[in-house]
Amino acid sequence: MNCPHAPPLRGSLPPKGANPPWGGPAASWCLPTIGAMTFLDQLRTAERQNGSLLCVGLDPEPAKFPEQWRGDASRIFDFCAAIVDATADLAMAFKPQIAYFAAHRAEAQLERLIAHMRSAAPQVPVILDAKRGDIGSTAEQYAIEAFERYGADAVTLSPFMGFDSVAPYLKYHGKGAFLLCRTSNPGGDDLQSQRLASVDGQPLLYEHIARLVQGLWNLNGQLGLVVGATYPAEIERVRALAPTVPLLIPGVGAQGGDAAATVKAGWRAVAGETVSPIVVNSSRAILYASSGSDFAAAARREAVRTRDVLRAACYTP
Repeated sequence: MNCPHAPPLRGSLPPKGANPPWGGPAASWCLPTIGAMTFLDQLRTAERQNGSLLCVGLDPEPAKFPEQWRGDASRIFDFCAAIVDATADLAMAFKPQIAYFAAHRAEAQLERLIAHMRSAAPQVPVILDAKRGDIGSTAEQYAIEAFERYGADAVTLSPFMGFDSVAPYLKYHGKGAFLLCRTSNPGGDDLQSQRLASVDGQPLLYEHIARLVQGLWNLNGQLGLVVGATYPAEIERVRALAPTVPLLIPGVGAQGGDAAATVKAGWRAVAGETVSPIVVNSSRAILYASSGSDFAAAARREAVRTRDVLRAACYTP
């Protein structure tokens, strides 16, 4: 698919006559039929419609809610739904982190929230951040949880237990899975940066994972990698090893990752068409941009700012 309104190659000018260069009614001519979409189709659609590489992470902490709801876990849905409504036209994806719901016995609110996303932002895919990693029948149950109970479009997984801990998720046609590769936390070095002496070339562990996801493990063509924005050099290395798979990149915002450096390291386009998708997540900086009654408006302003920084980096040589 060669869309004249797709984002241009970094360093080039927007296509002549494209107004705006991302999104707008003209861009819808190039979009696949909704019913036939895979997760990657959904990402491409949201990127074009919303002109965005931004993923809005939903990590609700009642202790940080606006004053009128502070400490009230029964308001998790209300808080998150307000954020979704405020950013529905700005996000490439939404990423609810399941632990923030389960810790407050709010799984039913998460189900309700994802249903709300389908109504308020049907063009934006949902990535369930669960980081599951188990084998056999247990992995099958986790896949049911992610894709049948919650209806997520993609899920985050740990690859530590090997391919048979990933395989059950690949049975769901068109669903995506992001495998932890080079994470944003300092402790990631403990394992991810260790060399594998038994593998040809002695790659670092995260390099080996990137190669597996680009090739042998990617049976349904819907696998991606989690790479932290706090390590732009490693993003670039992962992109070299996995040139086409989507990258979910947390760490922009409160964790200090540089948005522009992230785009330059991981996003690639040819003739204006994105060939190497990136999904850049910001959670706390958007969710808690204000502790007052204007929290949703403040979240929108921060989301606009981050989206625009990411988008501008695509045009910068």
